Amino acid sequence: AALARSVTEAAAEAVASRGRFTLGLSGGSLVALLARELPPALSAAPGAEPSRWLVAFCDERLVPPEHPESTGGAYRVSTGGARLLPVPPSSSQFVPV
Repeated sequence: AALARSVTEAAAEAVASRGRFTLGLSGGSLVALLARELPPALSAAPGAEPSRWLVAFCDERLVPPEHPESTGGAYRVSTGGARLLPVPPSSSQFVPV
């Protein structure tokens, strides 16, 4: 919960000062942790404004999202198909790098 709170606090500060928050996500154990902890942390931090986030999957493989090695796909699976962020996903907001 501490990591998710730190992320949402940093997001609120970035959105307030720059109008955008950029977050790089890796896979591994971070997937389950953020899938569980980030949605409630966002509910408690309205200033975080998820619609103003740019999320980059930092170790994303060049595979389709349905592939088992897709980091973006792993986040989708770990949330049971729900959204990691409470906004509709768009190709301009979620990018593989």
